[in-house]
Formats: sequence, structure tokens, C-alpha cells
Amino acid sequence: MAVSDRLDEIGTLEPRLRLRELTVADAADYHDLLRASRDHLTEFGDYDREVNATLDDIREHLADPTDRNLRYGLRLDGALIGRIDLNPVNPPNYSIGFWLGADARGHGYATLAAEALIAHARDALDATDVWAGVTHGNVRSGRVLDRLGFKRTEDFDTYTRFHLGLSRGE
Repeated sequence: MAVSDRLDEIGTLEPRLRLRELTVADAADYHDLLRASRDHLTEFGDYDREVNATLDDIREHLADPTDRNLRYGLRLDGALIGRIDLNPVNPPNYSIGFWLGADARGHGYATLAAEALIAHARDALDATDVWAGVTHGNVRSGRVLDRLGFKRTEDFDTYTRFHLGLSRGE
């Protein structure tokens, strides 16, 4: 499967939690979730631009992205509760990024979603390595990566880099 090929939906080990490709049809729900989660998303300063985006900005971005990222909304019983992206840095190297709405934290959804997307990267995209960056102070995201087996590789001024090596059959 080529990087540009996308699965519309990916299941997780929790049957009520699905990853569904983010499209223009999701713009209003996405905008609302960003607004409802403003305080915790901007706590470390890394989502200021996104939470301040207008609905039209979000529609435009989802209609015509400037990158080749695979963008998924986390849907719990159909309701949008977060976002997870898989970015083709230099395939077979990918990076992953995720966030949850304020009310969805603490239930393991980020771990389940990342686990499913990483398996997709390994099995369908032949990924060998997945990288992530976590802003200093964002302990929750670091714990998700720890649970998934990522290792801390380097500290920078504002974030820590994590790495997960993949092999088929893991």
C-alpha cells in the first residue's frame, strides 16, 4: 500500500473506539472539540494555533492538506474525542502525534488508538521505525509512549524525542 493510500477506518482493541479518517465533514465536530479542550491543549503551548483556527480554516485544511499525513479522528461510539496522525517522515520512518479531548483523558484511548495506528503502519506501510516528540511537562503523552514501548532518545529545549523500532510479527 502506498503512503498516499488511506484506510477510511481502523479498529482498536476497544470495539467502541474507532479511528476514522478526518475529512471536511468532520470540521464542525473537530472545531467544537478543539474549543472544548482549549485549556488542556494549550497548557504546554503546542496547540495555540490550532485551537485558535476558525471553522473555515479547519475546513480548508481538511479539504486541501499541505502534507501527506494520515489524519484520523478518534471516535468513541461515533463521537469525536481526539485526533491521531501518522506522518511519513522518510518512509519507512514515520512519526506519530495524538491528542484527546479534555473529557476523554484517563481511559486508555490514546494508547489503544496509537497501538492500532502503529500496527497499521507496520503491516500496511512497511514502517520500520516510529518517532514521536513530547513537549516538556506533558507527562500523560510520555506515559502513553512508555506503555507502547517507545524509548526516550534525545532531549531538546522544548521537547523529548521518542523512538519505537518495529519488526513484522511483533
